Amino acid sequence: MFQDSPIYDRLIAECGDVPTQVRREAERVSRELELVMRPAQSPGYDRPHSPGTGWQRTAMLPAPRQP
Repeated sequence: MFQDSPIYDRLIAECGDVPTQVRREAERVSRELELVMRPAQSPGYDRPHSPGTGWQRTAMLPAPRQP
């Protein structure tokens, strides 16, 4: 990426290769999220479907109008 860049080489020597570390961590988090967000695929496993579970938001009913 940064070939023949003494400033970048010096920063890596002093601080480590932060962009590479961040990229690896982002890829790891992406893989974990993919596993969590994927529906269960195990045979015979049935996830219960009860209302109000999960990350759903329920709407509030409007307040009664005052006459």
